[in-house]
Formats: sequence, C-alpha cells, structure tokens
Amino acid sequence: MDASAVPHLLDALRAELHRLERVVVAFSGGADSALLAWMAHDTLAEGAALAVTAVSPSLAADEELDCAALAAEWGLRWRPVATDELADPAYVANDGQRCARCKTALMAVLAPMAEAEEATVVLGVNLDDLGDHRPGQAVAAASGAAFPLVDAGFTKTDVRAASRVLGLRTWDKPAAACLASRVPYGTPVTLGVLTEVAAAESALRRLGFRELRVRHYGDLARVELPVADFEAALSRRSEVVAAVRSAGYRYVTLDLDGLRSGNLNAALGLGRA
Repeated sequence: MDASAVPHLLDALRAELHRLERVVVAFSGGADSALLAWMAHDTLAEGAALAVTAVSPSLAADEELDCAALAAEWGLRWRPVATDELADPAYVANDGQRCARCKTALMAVLAPMAEAEEATVVLGVNLDDLGDHRPGQAVAAASGAAFPLVDAGFTKTDVRAASRVLGLRTWDKPAAACLASRVPYGTPVTLGVLTEVAAAESALRRLGFRELRVRHYGDLARVELPVADFEAALSRRSEVVAAVRSAGYRYVTLDLDGLRSGNLNAALGLGRA
C-alpha cells in the first residue's frame, strides 16, 4: 500500500475509538488485535481501554505469553480470562459453525466485562476477514461487538503497514489462528488434539520456522510451510520429522501446495483458500 495513506487510516481509527469512548479489546496478540489494543490505549482517556486475552486450550501457550509481554511493553490495561469452548458439545463436534460457538463463548465472558466498564467490546476484524467463512463475526456483532478496523477501512496490508509506521513489533508477526482451525471439520476438537497440534507447532518454531500450520488427521500431521521454506525443511528433514513426532504424531507429511490460510474452509467450499 501507499505509506502516505497510513495517517488517514489512523485518523479514521482514532475517530472510531473516540466515538465508542470506552472499549474492551479482544486481544489475541496477532497483528490486528495488537494494533487495535495499542491504538485504543494511545487514543482514549486513561482507564478507558481494557485489553482482554481469552485463555483456553485453543490458544497456544506462546501466544498467551506474548500477549502478556506486549501488554507490559506498551503499558496496556490487560487481563487474561478463561473461556471454556470445550464444554460446548457443538464446539467439540466441529461442524462448519465451530467459529460461531467459539465467539459465543468469548462474548459470554467479554460482554459482562464491557457492561461493568460501560464499554463496547471491539474485535480486530479487518476488511479482508469479511470475505472468509467466519460465522463468529455475526455472532459477535449480534452480541454488541464493534469492528473499528473495518469501520476505519483497514485491510490486512493496511494493518501491517500502520503497525510498522507506529513501530509496533507485531507488524510482521505471522498470522496465528486458533489451534482448532487446524482440525478438519467433522473431527472432534478435544483437549488431546489441541495439545498435540500446539506441541508440534511449537517444536517446529524452535527449529526456526516462523510461519506454519500443522493440520491434524489422526496420527498423521500435514505440515504447511511457505514454499520458500521447503528447501530448509527438506534439508533438515530428520529434525522436522522428529519435532512433529515428539508431539505424538506417527506420520509427518509436507503439503506441497504450501501454507494457505483457511484452506480447511476451502475444502468444504467455505470462504477462501
């Protein structure tokens, strides 16, 4: 994008936040919610912005730690809260509406906090997200949540460009959707499955791979990496295999199509590949 557009977008976002006056930010630590949390803290009156991280087995432990670190670095009012998606049989069943069940659990926790704060729940949804299969967005909106990045006109590219201009280290942070997104629809989402996925991805990151997904197919793991990382992965094949097997998988495959966000949605004709 043209960097000259960043000031206009940031002004528009500040205007949206001023309109809301007080906000509770759903803060996952990704680039989108990080920009939103930082801007809310920087824009609104002291105490008017609260960043909240929903902690559950679907959030990788490394992400929770990074949320805490970012909150400390930026001086955010921050609070981790537990959500329990796995208590919902419809979430565990993992049909095409799993994301909606997740947002139902999230809003059940955040809405009372926002009411106590006399604030609005805000999510880091950007314009690009509107084109994917994310039924949770409708659930959140119906529960009173707002999407300031959408209202201010931010795409994902804009979020990264603005974050870079502001000096936020999250500007190039790889996207990290919830761990349940690694599980094909129809396969139950259980604590054991999420634990295996988290362990496999963490082991691969320790090898130096920043962008990745480990898709869960029983005792088989399908590893997605950017095509540019294939050479490194193959040259360290034994280490990659050992890392994934250490999480409990028996078979390890490398997806030759490379890393694609949302490709399990595409497999069912939902959203983009």
